[in-house]
Amino acid sequence: MSQGPATAPPAGYRAVFAVTEFRAVFAAHLLSLLGVVVSELALTVLVYDLTGSPLLSALTFALGMLPYVIGGTLFAGVADRYPARRVLVVCDLVCAACVAVMLVPATPVAGLLALRCLVAAIAPVFTGTRMAALTDILGDGDLYVLGRSLLRIVSQSAMLIGFGAGGALLTVLSPRGAITVTVVTFLCSAALLRFGTRDRPARAGSGSATLLKESLSGARLILGDRRIRALLLLLWLPAMFVVAPEALAAPYVAEIGAGPAALGLLLCAMAVGHVGAELFVGSALRPRTRSRIVLPVAAVGLLPLVVYVVRPGLPLALAALALAGMGAAYVIGLDQWFVDAVPPELRGRAMTLLTAGLMTIQGAGMALAGLAAEFFPVHHVVAGSGIIGTVVALLVVAEVRRTAPGRMSDTERRDGADRHMTSR
Repeated sequence: MSQGPATAPPAGYRAVFAVTEFRAVFAAHLLSLLGVVVSELALTVLVYDLTGSPLLSALTFALGMLPYVIGGTLFAGVADRYPARRVLVVCDLVCAACVAVMLVPATPVAGLLALRCLVAAIAPVFTGTRMAALTDILGDGDLYVLGRSLLRIVSQSAMLIGFGAGGALLTVLSPRGAITVTVVTFLCSAALLRFGTRDRPARAGSGSATLLKESLSGARLILGDRRIRALLLLLWLPAMFVVAPEALAAPYVAEIGAGPAALGLLLCAMAVGHVGAELFVGSALRPRTRSRIVLPVAAVGLLPLVVYVVRPGLPLALAALALAGMGAAYVIGLDQWFVDAVPPELRGRAMTLLTAGLMTIQGAGMALAGLAAEFFPVHHVVAGSGIIGTVVALLVVAEVRRTAPGRMSDTERRDGADRHMTSR
């Protein structure tokens, strides 16, 4: 971990917004994210209108997660091989073109789903490139950590606002009319990034390797480093278990006999806790304190879900979910550890892999929770997720502690350095 930012006073979110380029990135992120959320809802309705199939309608949502692992693994090399601004703008334009084709009435349902997959496969490349570009715009210290925090807060908030806005739009527009909004937001995002950020050179030369080979070799280098691998697991695995109550919110509402309004509250509670905790940790705690709370909070963050073992009523369930959402506050400090551990020439690929793995493992967690609920009561599945997830988190926390700078052996440090040098 770098020691410079740890001894400085927190810069605060206002200092991040003082950076002109970040304001452009922030606005582009907000626009494109709202557009994506609206299009997901509208496309689901459109597919159901065309087919009358609940399965295909649900599959439309699932296809927003499944291709992440493909794009994040096979195309990760794009993030370091080409200038970041060019990658971001091209990704936005390609996504705008895909969504525009969805508007054509002659596009069959299979074509709509294929285009949905393509947009989802591009997403981890875009997100990973943007995350790496933030280290150029904000540096790799506290401003970067707070910038990443702001983008996460926007992501959590946009999910709540976007679904509400999408539902409102669908009362006055057809599904294809609502999807048109997404084309506009992607184009606006591309314009903001093109004219609001500087053109910087690529992080790594293209060399003679193919893009696929470069992407896969980058993944091997990243996952082959014990420290980076441990940090990735700490970012991924708790997220796999924390999604269980959201995935099973509808059947849990039926289990406790609550009304439709309860479903909305259960789906919002965790996001509210997450946003509140992230704002507090980012604005009130110093970098050194954020670093100190990473491992303790990660170790106990899933414990509130254990309250589901008593099949709590709505108030207690909402409190447990809000507390579980607050447990994600450890990620702010972990962001700094991760960017310190990854060599600059690998950052684009590392951030892309991080994004792809996170979305994939969350999708797997939802699927496993649903499968378990076929055999066990819903409240037992959620409580079991809290218990098993805590055990897993404790094991990963121990590994992160063992790989901390100064704790690894000389051989492990030399091996890590050799692996990093091969990527240059």
